[in-house]
Amino acid sequence: MDTPQDKQYRKVVYLTFPPEASGKPLVCDLSRVHGLAFSILQARITPRHEGQMTIEITGPRDAYERGIAYLKDHDIGVVPVAQRISRDDDSCIHCGMCTALCPTKALSLNIETRLVEFDDETCSACGMCTKVCPVKAMEMLLENGVM
Repeated sequence: MDTPQDKQYRKVVYLTFPPEASGKPLVCDLSRVHGLAFSILQARITPRHEGQMTIEITGPRDAYERGIAYLKDHDIGVVPVAQRISRDDDSCIHCGMCTALCPTKALSLNIETRLVEFDDETCSACGMCTKVCPVKAMEMLLENGVM
């Protein structure tokens, strides 16, 4: 028997906002108007007031589709994040270089064990860790072969 939890759709998307939309509560409307939950994984506003945001959206698929259409109707660029990060635990030397750059703190140093821990559920797939890992233990994987 399906529970409401089983019906939840979960997707990470990258949003771009033109200057005229960056100050509006359009992302909040995903929750208020469309009944979706969202987690901001990364966000920034440029000096020209253009916005960029990576968010994870959770809710019923039909509500997700309505919410995405709502954002697009307001000139928000929406691109599904078709990538994820994987760590080769055998290759990782636990140097901690990746932890300094991880914007979501998905990579953190466990003080007791002195090992780098990776929480792939928190990861926004920004790819910063893949650029600094000296042994290439962090790898960008494409979902469905597309980027």
